[in-house]
Amino acid sequence: MTSEASEAAIDRIVATCNGDIRGALKALLLVNEQLEAELAQAYAAVIHGELTPRGSNVLH
Repeated sequence: MTSEASEAAIDRIVATCNGDIRGALKALLLVNEQLEAELAQAYAAVIHGELTPRGSNVLH
């Protein structure tokens, strides 16, 4: 993400939280926790053979 794009994204996030920087940070932390949980589930699915990693040459 370019610096300009990052700045614009930050501005949008803060605006969504009515200018509350602390609220914006809290929202981003919650979203990050959710994404980390989803990533952990995806890794677990790959380990248990439920998903095939992207770019894998395994045929089913």
